Amino acid sequence: MKIDTQKIDDAVLALLYLTSFEQYGGVRAWKGHNWDALNRLYEKGMISDPRRKTKSIVFSDEGAERAKLLFGKLFGK
Repeated sequence: MKIDTQKIDDAVLALLYLTSFEQYGGVRAWKGHNWDALNRLYEKGMISDPRRKTKSIVFSDEGAERAKLLFGKLFGK
């Protein structure tokens, strides 16, 4: 089966929004998701480097906005 990684990345970004919180002047989220998807989101500039030792990532401004939009689109009523 062929997989659309863009759809996976969108879903992971939306789920990161679900666990997001503000701390140290930025929007963060727990990084307990597929590493390949997290790396792709990092390469797209949506999140900080997931390979850091911290247990969370930091959204870029664009990533935080897109995550909120995708969360509403995929899971809103």
